[in-house]
Amino acid sequence: MTNFKEAAFTILAMAVVTYATRIVGFLLLRDRKLTPRAKAVLDAIPGAVLIAVIAPVFVSKHPADLLALAFTVIAATRLSLLFTVLVGVTAAAFFRHFL
Repeated sequence: MTNFKEAAFTILAMAVVTYATRIVGFLLLRDRKLTPRAKAVLDAIPGAVLIAVIAPVFVSKHPADLLALAFTVIAATRLSLLFTVLVGVTAAAFFRHFL
C-alpha cells in the first residue's frame, strides 16, 4: 500500500508543478504584451517539466520502464500532453505489474 501512496503523491505533485508553471507565468506576465516567441516558450514549460521527470527512465535497465517509455514516446507523437501522460502512467503501471 505504501508504494501506491508514494506513486499517487508523485503523480499529484507532478500535476501541481506542471499546473503551477502555467499559473505563475500567467500571474507574472498578465499585464504584458507577449511576442509569439515568448508565448511559445511559456507553452513549452509543462512539457519540459514532464521530460525532466521522464528523462531518468532513458538510462533504466528495467524492461518494464523501457517499454513504458517507448509507449509514451509513441503517444507523444500522436496525442496531446494530457493523454500522453495518461498513456505513460498506465503503461508504466501495466508493465511494472506484469513484467
